[in-house]
Order: sequence, then structure tokens, then C-alpha cells
Amino acid sequence: MGMPMEVQTVIVTKGKEQRVQGNVFVLKKEGYRLYPLDVPLEVRRTVQSEASGVAVVRKLEWEDNRTTVTYELVSLYSTN
Repeated sequence: MGMPMEVQTVIVTKGKEQRVQGNVFVLKKEGYRLYPLDVPLEVRRTVQSEASGVAVVRKLEWEDNRTTVTYELVSLYSTN
């Protein structure tokens, strides 16, 4: 039996991100998701929304069917 996993190229926050310090955020998502590390990715609030900025994933953790993504916001398009 295989492990279900999604490969992601956009960070979709749904407003659940938490600021750790400065421009570093942590986002917890259900299921196992793979994000490229050290590569600029669009950040969106929802899948259909416009990009609100660009971030670089610095750390990715999988545990108990949950993915924790630590990312640094490197560019912000809008504060809304």
C-alpha cells in the first residue's frame, strides 16, 4: 500500500498561517504534501485568488498525516 502524497507548486494559506518572526510563517496542512525547498513559490489565500506574494519554503515536516511548512515571505504584492 502506498502513501498518499500531493506535490504542491503554490502555497495556499486559507488564512491559517502563523507568523513566527519577521517574514517567517508556519502553515499546517492535513495530509502529506511536498513543496520544493529554496525555490520562490506564489502565496495565495485560496486556490482561485490572486497571488498575494512570493515565498521560499525553508523547512518541511511530515508527521501524523500532517504537513508543516515553514516559509519566508520574500515579496508581498498587497496587504489585503
